Amino acid sequence: MSKLVTIYGGSGFVGRYIARRMAKEGWRVRVAVRRPNEAMHVKPYGVPGQVEPVLCNIRDDASVAAAMHGADAVVNCVGVLNEHGKNTFASVQIEGAARIARFAHKQGIAQMVHVSALGADASEDASAYAQTKAKGEEAVQGYFPNAVILRPSVIFGTEDQFFNRFAGMARLSPVLPIAKGKTLFQPVYVDDVARAAVKGILGEASPGIYELGGPEVKSFAALMQEMLGVIHRRRLVLSLPGFAAWLTAFGFDMMQAISLQLIENKVLTRDQLKSLGSDNVVSEGARGFADLGITPEFLGPILPSYLWKFRPSGQYDEMTASARNLKGDA
Repeated sequence: MSKLVTIYGGSGFVGRYIARRMAKEGWRVRVAVRRPNEAMHVKPYGVPGQVEPVLCNIRDDASVAAAMHGADAVVNCVGVLNEHGKNTFASVQIEGAARIARFAHKQGIAQMVHVSALGADASEDASAYAQTKAKGEEAVQGYFPNAVILRPSVIFGTEDQFFNRFAGMARLSPVLPIAKGKTLFQPVYVDDVARAAVKGILGEASPGIYELGGPEVKSFAALMQEMLGVIHRRRLVLSLPGFAAWLTAFGFDMMQAISLQLIENKVLTRDQLKSLGSDNVVSEGARGFADLGITPEFLGPILPSYLWKFRPSGQYDEMTASARNLKGDA
């Protein structure tokens, strides 16, 4: 029998890449998600029966324990950017992470990988997101001291909610408003994060925290300019003044509250604005990709591979530009 890994949140952005790589390693992959019927896209990652979605809610002891039964390794990829309904920062990023680690220890699981976030900070000055990420790490290490914890910076890739989101906005508006445009990021490719997770699953990484950032550090505004260049659109990147940014976040937060959470704030929350107040880059001296033997990918060659759909003529934009140049030369 091949070995088995359970990936909590394995159908999500990062989880699906880990699932695909583990299937290629010959492991059986159990993808633990709240809605298995919406996770069928993971099944073709392996041969029939190798990758299977299973029902699991990480807020429930029984389903968490059942999902990892018989597994050799577990991975936790579950996290939330905005509190909505019962999925609060505390219930998912602290209690959920602790629950997975506690049962992994209880069942004698050999390896655990926990995907956290760069900027995790338990201090009172940090955002609620950063605080709960840090407390979740502490809980994981308390129950499973040998866990490998990954802290990626903003993650990019085909299904990302960063560049795709702003490129979609740029397609509709002549102005691209952002908050905290000077904040620095170190974008990391999603498959590089998956490669790091695989190292942890296979026992090829020492226990502890790894901060994962790509080879480039750029400001929020500079990243938006690079994205606009890729999608061939000229837009004004407007970094909102502090009060205007806060007012925008407050307005969307109130809209979510007044609608009794029927409308989710997917634009900008006050907590996200607070997170943007700190640079999101790898700390000096922190363990990272180099310690895992991984060379991270650059942003430039990858962005066009999935942002082309936001160009004025989509996949035909380069052809249209060439035809326009030929007409001008005639």
